[in-house]
Amino acid sequence: MRRIYAVLCSRPESVCNFIEAESISGPDTRFVYKHYATLYFVFLFDSSENELTMLDLIQVFAETLEKCFKNVCELDLVFNYSKMHTILDEIIFGGQVLETNSSEVMKAVEEISKCSLSLSLCARLGFFIYLFFFGGGGEGRGILLVHL
Repeated sequence: MRRIYAVLCSRPESVCNFIEAESISGPDTRFVYKHYATLYFVFLFDSSENELTMLDLIQVFAETLEKCFKNVCELDLVFNYSKMHTILDEIIFGGQVLETNSSEVMKAVEEISKCSLSLSLCARLGFFIYLFFFGGGGEGRGILLVHL
């Protein structure tokens, strides 16, 4: 990571965003990067991937982060690490590109956030559901306790 950062910082803004990374990460590896304000986005990949596609994915990722955090900065990424990973997982999962429309990615992330919030609220409250059920004619009464 440090070697990649050192390479990026030493490059002038006028050069291309593609770098052969064999000396850094081993044979058949390259990386593409994009610099936005104070953030560097770097994707490391092998020769089977297209550099322009990777650059486009960085753009989608950065746009989605911008929509999510409004003027995204380092602190947003540090304190919302899991949300950043959720966004990336909605774009790329298991090495496959799933979605390149940042609006669609945001919809999915918002749904995941709603579900996570509901589950965390239930966990924090120690949420229990008590169900009372009665046997025929009011004879056998029981309590079913479910912890979510």
